[in-house]
Amino acid sequence: MRYKIIGDSCLDLPDELKQDPHYETIPFTIMVDGYQVIDDESFDQGRFLELVRNSPECPKTACPSPEMFKKAYGCEEENVFVITISGPLSGSYNSAELAKKLYEEEFGKKNIAVINSESASGGEANIALLIRDLCEQGLSFEEIEREALAYRDRMKTYFVLETLDTLRKNGRLTGLQAFFATKLNIKPIMSAEGGVIIKLDQARGIQKALQRMTEIVVRNAGDTSKKRLIISHCNAPERAKYVKEKLCALAEFKEVLITGMTGLATVYANDGGIIVTL
Repeated sequence: MRYKIIGDSCLDLPDELKQDPHYETIPFTIMVDGYQVIDDESFDQGRFLELVRNSPECPKTACPSPEMFKKAYGCEEENVFVITISGPLSGSYNSAELAKKLYEEEFGKKNIAVINSESASGGEANIALLIRDLCEQGLSFEEIEREALAYRDRMKTYFVLETLDTLRKNGRLTGLQAFFATKLNIKPIMSAEGGVIIKLDQARGIQKALQRMTEIVVRNAGDTSKKRLIISHCNAPERAKYVKEKLCALAEFKEVLITGMTGLATVYANDGGIIVTL
């Protein structure tokens, strides 16, 4: 099968796959205190985090335009799979869907599946890797789309962040939740249902929160032996390794990957954030 997997720039692939021609990412634009950052291979995470620390304003993001997605759909591959960040977090899914309609109005029908990941970062990567596997197995376009959506509905996302400021300022949390988490050093263990952020538990301090998250992940996961685990980190490789060691001590996984976050995930996770998906 000739296929292309397109993600918005919250698709955080492992480094070894970033140059694979089967994948393409469409960048978000990020604005910080008058600076405009394109979330592509030029993204400098260290510089960006410094800008955020020194700015009184919350970073703002702009999703890729329909025209950007539409241009990507014009690739030579007959089968195109598009994966976006959770719909409640961004307009990226709507932009990709509109691009599909515009493309087909101009060029005719093409196999284009637009998938709202209901997740972010490693969650998008997990879906992308599943699609790759199914394409290589020779399944039909329709079968792959159906399997990817079913997998999306089963997949779980968990995360622990050093700070909730960005989520609060962008209206994803109440100010009260963020206040107590900050003032008392309480770190919530978060998840998502239908792409909407929910709180599962909390602990005092980041290490205890990460430990508690690993326990919740394994408790909820059932049989993990056939599951791919992806741990995404924002400028925290040692913290990601710690989470991997804790999880692998509790369960056996089909595969365990660690990925760094690019720009959009960095905006939401902030310095030190960890996301786990399986």
